Order: sequence, then C-alpha cells, then structure tokens
Amino acid sequence: QVQLVESGGDLVQPGGSLRLSCAASGFKFTAYTMHWVRQTPGTELEWVSTINIGGDSKQYSDAVKGRFIVSRDNAENMLYLQMNDLKPEDTATYYCRTNSGARGQGTQVTVSS
Repeated sequence: QVQLVESGGDLVQPGGSLRLSCAASGFKFTAYTMHWVRQTPGTELEWVSTINIGGDSKQYSDAVKGRFIVSRDNAENMLYLQMNDLKPEDTATYYCRTNSGARGQGTQVTVSS
C-alpha cells in the first residue's frame, strides 16, 4: 500500500525558508519519478516540481524556479523540497505525489508577516 507522509510545513515570514520532507513507503520508491504539488482552498492542484528517478533531472514551475530546490534520497525513500525566499503566494498545502496520483495528507505552509 502506497504511503506518503509529508512534514516540515510551518508559519514563516516572507523571505524565510522551509524544508519539506516526504517519507515514502509501500512501493518501490526508486522506480518512480516524484512530484511536489500544492493547493489552496477552492483551487485546483498546482504543480510545483518534478524529480526523476536518479535525481539528476529536476523541473520547476515558473512560480518557484530559482527559489525552490527538489531532491531525493533513494537510500532512505525520502523526497525533499527546500523552499527559499518564500512569498505570501506560496501559502498552500504541499503534497508529494507519484505519477499514478497517490499523495499524502499534505503539510501546511503559511507565509505571512
């Protein structure tokens, strides 16, 4: 059974940083490209970032490019999102997601002064 558990969300001031983590289990993590997506109430899921199986190919949405860094530790079945220079518009619930659409319960990021 696929299980994804996100953590690391918090309330942070504009310009601050956070590191989100996603612990994966129940599937062969090393065989999956992984994604970060986010959602605010009343809106659709927004794609944030993608990292390939080996971790050497990364893609970012224009909204976060240059500020966020995605990484993975295949030995530990972990996915990460380093978020720098956070802006109020980054406020959302963040989810890690597999290609098949499985995702966890999410972690809340709130950027506010």
